[in-house]
Amino acid sequence: MRLLRWGLPLAFWLIVIPLVHGVLPWAISILTLRHGWAGGSSPSIWNWIGVIPVAVATAFLLWIYAWKWWPAERIIQTSSSLIVLGPYRFTRNPIYIAYLGIWLGWAIFFGSISVLIVWLLWCLVAIFNLVPREERDLEAAFGESYLQYKNRVPRWFGKAN
Repeated sequence: MRLLRWGLPLAFWLIVIPLVHGVLPWAISILTLRHGWAGGSSPSIWNWIGVIPVAVATAFLLWIYAWKWWPAERIIQTSSSLIVLGPYRFTRNPIYIAYLGIWLGWAIFFGSISVLIVWLLWCLVAIFNLVPREERDLEAAFGESYLQYKNRVPRWFGKAN
């Protein structure tokens, strides 16, 4: 039981997230044209700016998952509890923001139009498919509690509705 509680999230963090949000953008970038890379092997000073959103988004993601999984009294099953604290005080979709920030940073770092296109596709899928579907599910599951939260906290950043 303890393995499932900590082992699966740890495996997810150590294997799946780096593969999808680190190795995949790198692989896409080496298969396509890189802008700003001298001879295709070293980034220019401008490409290094992309490390900033990658670092900030990764730190944000660490905060999100730390809030959900540690310490023990904060371990929350999202299917049975509405999370409204921690990073969820500032945005209703912190995980999407973090992942999109990482991909945008890699697009800048690698100088890759292809990675930027994948980032744009991620944005479109999140905005028009994933988030609306999750909001409908949360509204059905939590009713008035979710509606009050939705009125207090913006979908992305800025002011709430």
